[in-house]
Amino acid sequence: MTTAEETTRPAGPPEGGGIVARLSTLDRFLAVWILLAMAVGLGLGRLIPGLNGILSKVEVGGISLPIALGLLIMMYPVLAKVRYDRLDAVTGDRRLMASSLVINWIVGPAVMFALAWIFLPDLPEYRTGLIIVGLARCIAMVIIWNDLACGDREAAAVLVALNSVFQVLAFGLLGWFYLDLLPGWLGLGDGAALDISMWEIAANVVIFLGIPLAAGYLTRRLGERKMGRTAYEQKFLPRIGPWALYGLLFTIVVLFALQGKTITSQPWDVARIALPLLVYFALMWFGTFALGKAIGLAYDRTATLAFTAAGNNFELAIAVAIATFGVTSGQALSGVVGPLIEVPVLVALVYVSLAWRRKFTAAQPGS
Repeated sequence: MTTAEETTRPAGPPEGGGIVARLSTLDRFLAVWILLAMAVGLGLGRLIPGLNGILSKVEVGGISLPIALGLLIMMYPVLAKVRYDRLDAVTGDRRLMASSLVINWIVGPAVMFALAWIFLPDLPEYRTGLIIVGLARCIAMVIIWNDLACGDREAAAVLVALNSVFQVLAFGLLGWFYLDLLPGWLGLGDGAALDISMWEIAANVVIFLGIPLAAGYLTRRLGERKMGRTAYEQKFLPRIGPWALYGLLFTIVVLFALQGKTITSQPWDVARIALPLLVYFALMWFGTFALGKAIGLAYDRTATLAFTAAGNNFELAIAVAIATFGVTSGQALSGVVGPLIEVPVLVALVYVSLAWRRKFTAAQPGS
């Protein structure tokens, strides 16, 4: 029998023939739609003169309004599905909370710093851009990757909120450490400095997480009060669920349209930047997934831990690179290549995660 929780969760990639038959066209060919959205965005950015400039001007305080709109549409349905009365069970899981903090704010930036210097020792601008990507921990798109992989929604909400707090407090400090202080200590040459205030980072957090989180929370509270939990989850949530994927596809089209010409005109540079990113995503996701299993987390929280560790806040990374080094800088190009690699890789990891789900669950005690 299908539970209410299962019926309200957006369908991920198929795990069996029966499930495939019940999936909508959007869900069944999700990877295809995402690749098409990337291709459409790149094509629009390359073929339409001035599109990049037009989209770039539609912003407030350095935040792209089209991208913000897409992310809000994407995140709202998922956050409306979170059972906020269960968050205490997540915050009480010390293994999950401690692991997330260590992986995101100690391991992740250090891994990206090492890979940037290993793969790009002769390209300081691209190297700096990659390090900035590593410092910007994910607070937005990871919500939907986690949901597609059937991760723990409540855990994702808590870990994303936790990352948001640390992002405001630690981003500037870690930028100084990895871009200025540490290279000098290691004799790697002159460092770089970031020109971004704590308030700018806080604004990024409020726009990309605060607004959809508040909307999702209020929708859940008011919806359950008016309809009851069963009707809310079985009737209302399925109606808004598809909008998460519509928002995702719209965001991808806009994001790649903004930088389509830049990406397609410098293919060799993109390839140089892509290689350490591929290694980074693989190390972070597989290593964190193995850690979750080793410390005894259930599949859903292990998946959440892995996706929050592997994802990055490309919106913040691109904004910081452009504001500090300029829109045509190598640092900005590295930020742009980030989602070019992250989106298809994390989609593939959703499939990998679901393929391991049954084996992982079967290995749990008492399963």
